[in-house]
Amino acid sequence: MRLPIGQLVAVALLAGCGASEPADGGPVTVDVWLMRDSTTDDFTARFKEDFEKNNPGVRLDIQIQEWDGIGPRVVSALAGNDAPDVIEVGNTQVAQYAASGGLTDLTSKVDDLAGRDWIPGLRDPGALDGKQYGIPYYAANRVVIYRKDLFEQAGVTPPKTRAEWLAATEKLNQGAVQGIYLPGQMWYALAGFIWDEGGDLAVRDGTGWKGALATPQALAGADFYKRLQALGKGPKDSDEAKPQQSDVFAGGEVAQMIAVPGAAKLITKANPALADKLGFFPIPGKTADLPGAVFTGGSDLIIPVAAAQQEEAYQVVKSLTGQKWQTELARTMNYVPNRTSLAQAATDPGAQAMAAGARNGHGTPNSPNWAAVEARNPIKDYLTKMLTGADPATAAREADAVITAALNTGR
Repeated sequence: MRLPIGQLVAVALLAGCGASEPADGGPVTVDVWLMRDSTTDDFTARFKEDFEKNNPGVRLDIQIQEWDGIGPRVVSALAGNDAPDVIEVGNTQVAQYAASGGLTDLTSKVDDLAGRDWIPGLRDPGALDGKQYGIPYYAANRVVIYRKDLFEQAGVTPPKTRAEWLAATEKLNQGAVQGIYLPGQMWYALAGFIWDEGGDLAVRDGTGWKGALATPQALAGADFYKRLQALGKGPKDSDEAKPQQSDVFAGGEVAQMIAVPGAAKLITKANPALADKLGFFPIPGKTADLPGAVFTGGSDLIIPVAAAQQEEAYQVVKSLTGQKWQTELARTMNYVPNRTSLAQAATDPGAQAMAAGARNGHGTPNSPNWAAVEARNPIKDYLTKMLTGADPATAAREADAVITAALNTGR
């Protein structure tokens, strides 16, 4: 997924895209697929120059791919004999690709890649059945974007705990001002509240999966969502895109919203008067010692089994995910680096809040069939039912049935 944190390479034809064999003692060519907007052209050029300088005899052919339609193109590449050597993929896509048998098992490389320091929201989705196939590249997650002036007027400061958050939001929710704009179907926010309670959206059930929204932990997370959502005028039957919540915030009567930091640019573009009035803080947790759980979107790097240049491909992965280029990427793109020890690499305030929240990052259930759940998304329907008066446990059980069927399709 990439985060729904925003659309994170011209499209390369599959035919002839694989690594080239050296001829007459010439350089080995390593084909790398990176995604549109994951990096700048300048970053890509600097990385290529640096890598080739430090790896004589290796030439990088970096091909920028488009996110739209990338899934089928990766599946076709993995099934063929002419795959690129390194591919950037959304972190939640790794399980699907690994289940096909087309990915190189990189478990033995984890320690060499400082895997003990990886943020969990990238590490965990990159693994399947105890084996590591995806190597964390970068992450992004949601934070709270707030109006500093409205907080000051209400006499509140950025909260550290859920209880403080509710109390502050209630004070902010006065007159024409919405304490928070939280649309009813923001299921990624719900997931964070559920994880904070020790629950999940779905869990393993023997060799299969089952929905877990009706568990006490998940119902407690949903109850917090309901209490927070009531402190604003967000619609109960739509998500953050209908209407675009950044446009609503730009209207000037919203104190807070949950979004990736980049949404602040959309707000100030629509309303330049707010340029100096926006701040950021991590979504609060149940206690002050740990930020609230967040869905970690972002990218992993994979090496296809069919890649011709396995060792050179690994060196590309090692370099892109190492300290030097992770720091460069964080400063260039304001992403969260793949390592917890590099959390302060970015200096942008929004990126710093995001990195702080990433300490408690999570991924969606690590099933190859999770995309089928999101395609229908019974979690959104469940939220609307719960917020409009349905019995939460009954609505949760109905959604669980749909989730269970989707996750076990084909078994």
